[in-house]
Amino acid sequence: MQKLTAVNLRALAALIALMALVVMNGNANAADAQVKIANFTFEPPVLTVKVGTTVTWVNDDDIPHLVSEKDGKFRSSALDTNETFSETFKDAGTIEYFCVLHPHMTGKIVVEP
Repeated sequence: MQKLTAVNLRALAALIALMALVVMNGNANAADAQVKIANFTFEPPVLTVKVGTTVTWVNDDDIPHLVSEKDGKFRSSALDTNETFSETFKDAGTIEYFCVLHPHMTGKIVVEP
């Protein structure tokens, strides 16, 4: 059996921290969550959150984007590079949204109780 050295312990701690980050970002069940707009996509394309979560969209592209719920329940203004838009989800359900300026860009927010 291999002896645990300080280097091995640091590597193990880094691995555990990385795994925790992946789990948190994959489930996005924190009080606040983020969707990045980059390369004409929403990342993640499907985000699962709890009721009461505020989701913030951040435009990382170098052109404007405009986030809108498909039925018009929310809509951002045109977001330039590094600008943000936030929406708090108070009811459970699946919300489909898209970029008004680039309708092929679509995403979903799944809000769990």
